[in-house]
Amino acid sequence: MTFAVEAKRQSGEAIVDRVDRPSEHDRFYTQLGRTGLRISRLALGTVNFGGRVEEAEAHRLMDHALTRGINFLDTANMYGWRVYKGYTEEVIGRWLAASPSRRDEVVLATKVGNEMGPGPNDQGLSARHIIAACEASLRRLGTDWIDLYQMHRVDHTSSWDEVWQAMEQLVGQGKIRYVGSSNFAGWNLSAAQESARSRHFLGLASEQCGYNLVMRFPELEVLPAAQAYGIAVLVWSPLHGGLLGGAIRKIAEGTAVKSAQGRAAAALGDRREAIAEYERYCHELGREPAQVGLSWVLSRPGVTGAVIGPRTEEHVDGAITALETPLSEAEIAGLDALFPPVGRGGPAPQAWMS
Repeated sequence: MTFAVEAKRQSGEAIVDRVDRPSEHDRFYTQLGRTGLRISRLALGTVNFGGRVEEAEAHRLMDHALTRGINFLDTANMYGWRVYKGYTEEVIGRWLAASPSRRDEVVLATKVGNEMGPGPNDQGLSARHIIAACEASLRRLGTDWIDLYQMHRVDHTSSWDEVWQAMEQLVGQGKIRYVGSSNFAGWNLSAAQESARSRHFLGLASEQCGYNLVMRFPELEVLPAAQAYGIAVLVWSPLHGGLLGGAIRKIAEGTAVKSAQGRAAAALGDRREAIAEYERYCHELGREPAQVGLSWVLSRPGVTGAVIGPRTEEHVDGAITALETPLSEAEIAGLDALFPPVGRGGPAPQAWMS
């Protein structure tokens, strides 16, 4: 139990604390924060659709994931930018249209906020852009509603009254079911929720943040804030762009794709010794590094699920194995020794207090 949750309970304030590690008998599905919506703990991320994964393969990946029980599909209106922005939503829309029953089977999430055009109002979280972007996403996806509409980033130029007015309108029209955030700080979550509470609106159902063994900053404030408000935490980049997926071995073998570029390549320069030790440790455990890294994320208190970005069906199956094969406490302790938490560990301010 977090300090914030305990403080609220002692004050008599009602709070739902459901964003904990799921029980042993219900490891695959969980609730989206304090809502009643059931989602798979693995979300199929679609950032690779378009440019890295061709449309036919993307359709096969979505088929395979759904067959394996993954009912949560995550995208964003800007995805597909290697072809053109909006392309990925169109790919998903054509997949949904090929079998009408699919729309009822999946929990569909997309995002708003990043730049979609050259105009001054083609980005951000103004009421105008939120509503216009939602309409555009609905057209590209070929659906009447979005289950989880996520703000892709904070926009400090738009007030929370404006943001929630737009989201309330979309909920009232039946175009979205829940609202989420992405890349928010802990104080952004608090500000958003207090504003929503004053309007008697549900507010945030989820926060999607980057979190993994080499990027543990969310433990300081984002995770505790989310737990205090009953907000689900969905982790993007659980392997830090492939860095924790056996990067050194793959580079040596000449099979590296994501792990040889982007944030993975940048971090490898500073973390090579620790990553080498990590890969040796995974070998000793008899498990693939990608499975170990993902299992660690899914074991963290406050983490609801993880967004995976597979390029093959084997990647999907490996992620499911990671979910179904949790790490032992001793194995988690071994990983903590390789990648220590920030400061003294745990939430702020205790993490750095003497």
